[in-house]
Amino acid sequence: MNDKEWAVRLQPYQQTVDELKVKLRGMRPEFNLAGIQTPVEFVTGRVKAVDAINEKMTRRHIELDRLEKDMEDLAGVRIMTQFTDDIYKVVDLLRQRKDMTILEERDYVTNGKPSGYRSYHIVIEYPLQLITGEHKVLAEIQIRTMQMNVWATIEHAINYKYNGEYTEDMEQQLKLAADLSNQIDEIFEHLHQETND
Repeated sequence: MNDKEWAVRLQPYQQTVDELKVKLRGMRPEFNLAGIQTPVEFVTGRVKAVDAINEKMTRRHIELDRLEKDMEDLAGVRIMTQFTDDIYKVVDLLRQRKDMTILEERDYVTNGKPSGYRSYHIVIEYPLQLITGEHKVLAEIQIRTMQMNVWATIEHAINYKYNGEYTEDMEQQLKLAADLSNQIDEIFEHLHQETND
C-alpha cells in the first residue's frame, strides 16, 4: 500500500485516538471540581506507525484483509497514574462507561511479565461516528503508573536498538531496573495510603 492508502485506512484510528484522549482527559477536571484527588495524571495516544504495523503483520502472520480484526492496538491510548491503586480506580471507571465496550483485560500489574513489564491493558470496541455511519474500531487502553511508564519507555527504546536480542546481562539489568521501579511504586503507594489515613 502507498502512503495515501495507509492514511485513508488509518484515519478512523486517528479519530478514535483523538476522541478517546478528549474523553479520558475530561475526567481530571470532573474530579477536581468534585474536590476529589484524580486518579488520572495524564493521557497520551497514538496510531501505530506503518513500519511497526508491517513488522507486526509479518511477525504474527496477519493478512492485510484481517488487519482491523487481528491487530487490537492500531489505536492506542495510555493513561498514567501517580499510584498503583489508581490504576484499578481507572479500570473501574472504564468498566462503567457506556461509550465503549470492553472486550478483553490483561492485568500485567499484578502479574508482571517475566521481563519486568507492568501495565494494565484493556482492549475496547469503540463506536466511531463517521460520515458513512457508525464504524466499530478496536483500540487498546493501557493504564500504568508514571514509574512503570519510565521503565517501559526506556526498555522499548533499548529493545528497538538491539532488535529485541538482549544479552543475558542486559536481561538481568532490565529486570533489576523493573524490580527497583516496582519498589519505588510500592513506597509511593505506602506514603499515599498513610497520607489518606
